[in-house]
Amino acid sequence: MYRALLVLFTLSLLTADLQAQEVPYHISNKAVYDFVDELANKGIIDINSAIKPYSRMTIAKALQQANGHSSLTKRQQQELAFYLKDFNKELTTGKDFDKRFDVLYHSDSLFKVTVNPIIGGLFFNNGDKTVYHRWGGAEFYGSIGKHLAVYGSLRDNHESQYLGGPRYISQRDGVVYKGKHDARDYSETRGGIVYSWNWGSIGLHKDHIQWGHGYNQHSQLINSALAPSFGYISFSLKPAKWIDFHYYHGWLVSEVLDSTRTYGVYNGERQVFANKFIASNMFTIRPWQKLNISFGNSVIYGDVDFNPTFLVPFLFYKSADHTYNSWDNWVGHNAQMYFDISSRQIKNLHLYTTLFIDEIWLANMFNKDQMTNDFGIKVGFRATDLLPNTSVTAEYTRIRPLVYEHFVPTTTYKSNKYVMGHYLRDNAEEVFFELGYKPIRGLDIRASYTWFRKGKDYQKIFDDGEAEEHPEINTDEREIRLGLPFINEVRYKNQSVTLKASYQVINDGFIFVEATKNSFGGPDMELYTNPYYRNGDNILSFGMNFGF
Repeated sequence: MYRALLVLFTLSLLTADLQAQEVPYHISNKAVYDFVDELANKGIIDINSAIKPYSRMTIAKALQQANGHSSLTKRQQQELAFYLKDFNKELTTGKDFDKRFDVLYHSDSLFKVTVNPIIGGLFFNNGDKTVYHRWGGAEFYGSIGKHLAVYGSLRDNHESQYLGGPRYISQRDGVVYKGKHDARDYSETRGGIVYSWNWGSIGLHKDHIQWGHGYNQHSQLINSALAPSFGYISFSLKPAKWIDFHYYHGWLVSEVLDSTRTYGVYNGERQVFANKFIASNMFTIRPWQKLNISFGNSVIYGDVDFNPTFLVPFLFYKSADHTYNSWDNWVGHNAQMYFDISSRQIKNLHLYTTLFIDEIWLANMFNKDQMTNDFGIKVGFRATDLLPNTSVTAEYTRIRPLVYEHFVPTTTYKSNKYVMGHYLRDNAEEVFFELGYKPIRGLDIRASYTWFRKGKDYQKIFDDGEAEEHPEINTDEREIRLGLPFINEVRYKNQSVTLKASYQVINDGFIFVEATKNSFGGPDMELYTNPYYRNGDNILSFGMNFGF
């Protein structure tokens, strides 16, 4: 592995005309991403929004391109000037510009660094009880020379009541609690080092990835950033304006116990998990301006050591896996394919769709008794500025049974037991509708409606050995995972209406309030819904934060 990395790094050193650094900008600052999306929807900039996070330099250049554009509203002009207080740091050396507040900022011809605290608090009330989530930490990012970027952050979290965890279906960020059961503390550190040149970059990270489109929280089918951050190597290329390429190889957390390597220690047991990795790539081509067609594939492989074959960025990994394994001895791994189309060719309108294929059998595509086509699909649009400073968003998502699952537990499309795709997991569908209004700089008001329903968890049925109790499952060993019906019984459902207002007082400093009315139902409501949310359908939350 290290030799392969050295080769990639050496090749990058040989490239001429090195350019500015690529510090990833985390997707949790939705206000910045939403403003860049506004600029793209209005036709002012052209950006590949299927691949996130963007780098700070990508955002800075988008803002620079939009500066002074005639189609910006007064509020958008003020918004643009506000964000340039931050992102001009990528475009300017020194401090001779209208700059945002930073605890520490240094900039000279060789070295740039920014350091800021992270602090925040969020209160929830369900009509019966008030609980809170508080966090604190610090972050830094900077560059050395013209092509090397570094960044890092740490935040420590405390919840007065256990509010998350992989057991529940939730749009809260996935976390790993300190301890078991109802532990209420967790921390997260993110960071990396990135080397970039004028047509590409290579990096080593522990961070989140978001691939595919979806405006609802953690609703992207490919990578939704729901799972906790994990370590990965990134590699990206942009050899021409009409093509992008992105790749990563990640070290996932299986949480599948390897009993052969687990052993006793003082007053306990040292548990060792089985190995689990992911290799994933995405090509994006632009046959016409503002039309992005993306396609790629990935493989989850586990129970084995790191395989350098999957470090080759451009492979079709399912075929590569066939070289090492065969179906007959049950040691094959789990491969996926995906497609994403994004069109902003009509001014103020963003049309998008994503197709995620976990398993497909073309010969039996229309045979309902033999079908093994495990895929998810999303279609949606966002219209911007039909009325000044407004947006309208609508999405529909449908995910067939066993998407993200696998009969080998170390090759599921998960890390730390969180699905890396859509938060509803498999055998589910969702409708999302949102109205947005930004009357002044920094104020964002949104009203949204979400409806979803979810069917049986077939993977749990198989794991528990209960297939014979379900007549829709063919219990022939060769066909047990074929022909599974889509939501033949609704096991979990919800309708929620949310009204949220947030105001960005200073760069990265927010105050916000949100009211949500839920209508949870179905036989699996207790299984999928955190007890705090079950005890009150009306949730009022409010809080503040500085930094992410």
